[in-house]
Amino acid sequence: MHEAQLYHQGNDGEVICELCAHHCRIKDGHRGICGVRENRKGALFSLVYGHLVAEHVDPVEKKPLYHFLPGSQSYSISTVGCNFRCRHCQNFSISQPGAFTAGAPPGILRSPAYVVDEAVRSGCQSISYTYVEPTIFFEFAYDCSVMAREQGLKNIFVSNGYMTGATTRKLAPVLDAINIDLKAFTDDFYRKICGAHLQPVLDTVRLMHELGVWVEITTLLIPGLNDSDAELMEIAEFIASLDPSIPWHVTAFYPTYKLTNRPATSVQSLQKAREIGLAAGLNFVYEGNVPGSGGENTSCPSCQARMISRLGFTIQENRIEGGCCPQCGEQIAGVWR
Repeated sequence: MHEAQLYHQGNDGEVICELCAHHCRIKDGHRGICGVRENRKGALFSLVYGHLVAEHVDPVEKKPLYHFLPGSQSYSISTVGCNFRCRHCQNFSISQPGAFTAGAPPGILRSPAYVVDEAVRSGCQSISYTYVEPTIFFEFAYDCSVMAREQGLKNIFVSNGYMTGATTRKLAPVLDAINIDLKAFTDDFYRKICGAHLQPVLDTVRLMHELGVWVEITTLLIPGLNDSDAELMEIAEFIASLDPSIPWHVTAFYPTYKLTNRPATSVQSLQKAREIGLAAGLNFVYEGNVPGSGGENTSCPSCQARMISRLGFTIQENRIEGGCCPQCGEQIAGVWR
């Protein structure tokens, strides 16, 4: 048991969690929506501190991050739990684990020192907090991040962006990059498909960028739900209004979990979304989950020279030199080696 951060006490033994935008009001003996934070006699505890159910070495492109130390490896960890209820979750076996005994959460108990040591031993340049929403294991992620920075490692969140401003401001000083799922641009989608709301996600995207964290955005295109030309244009225009150099990943949906009545996303739909993003003024729009589509490569927004060639999560060629285009010298937004 590890006492949580970012909460305050209410009336009659209730606590109000300030970690994510649900602002759960939790009665004594109960848990928040994430299922992993429990009120014990007026104090909030994280039930999953250090209890890892996933530990993998991944290419950073898998996050996906295309403008952050391309070609490097990232030590990727996760506990169980999530503050969303996405009907199409690909990791539902760990994000939606159901009830478990507070004293015996799933996973192998690890310390922050162990995680950092394993990342260094594995030759990784970063640690990624991923697979489920990492905000729900904030305390462990934060402690790992502080120690990782001391060892020269970078920190990455792969997130739904549903955190409070207070959480974002506490996390940003130890966070180097974040990929935020901007799942749609309607509150209706967020309510019906994810059990959440749109605006807090937009607020997190904006604040993370303002605080200097490297931001990339992912939108999974689900046929008939969030892939209309109008909605894609709204997403692209929102990103461009913050910074046209923020990379946007438009990725293919495959039927899974509770959303099996929709077809997989076509390559043509991804190509159309990419064209919409570029037309809205974005410099970098990438097609994902369809290796070899041609939309995975990085080209200079000034002279159009190809700078990075990819196939899936593999870098085939990286011609960026000192963060610049090798042909015209244009400075390319990102975090480079």
